[in-house]
Amino acid sequence: MDAPTTAVAVYDGNTLAGPLSEVFGVELMTAAGRCRSCGTTSQVATFRVYGPAPGFVGRCPHCEDVLLRLVRTPDALWLDFSGVSALRILIPTDSADEEQQP
Repeated sequence: MDAPTTAVAVYDGNTLAGPLSEVFGVELMTAAGRCRSCGTTSQVATFRVYGPAPGFVGRCPHCEDVLLRLVRTPDALWLDFSGVSALRILIPTDSADEEQQP
């Protein structure tokens, strides 16, 4: 008799927009992460995301290695970016500040 199979849902990185914005307070979907394994730099929105239970796992769209893990518990959000060697986050500039600079 065959063992039962469990279907695993696969999403794009936009699935992580809500949970990550809770932690960082800025838009991370356009942030670029460099894969520690293959060196490819990809926007978070392009990560292949598996989940949601027991948490989300974001994988490199090039080599499929794990880039991040995100798990929510009743009182905390656990975030592991150990598969990302660097993360470049674009910060919006305030046009009022730019106008005041000489």
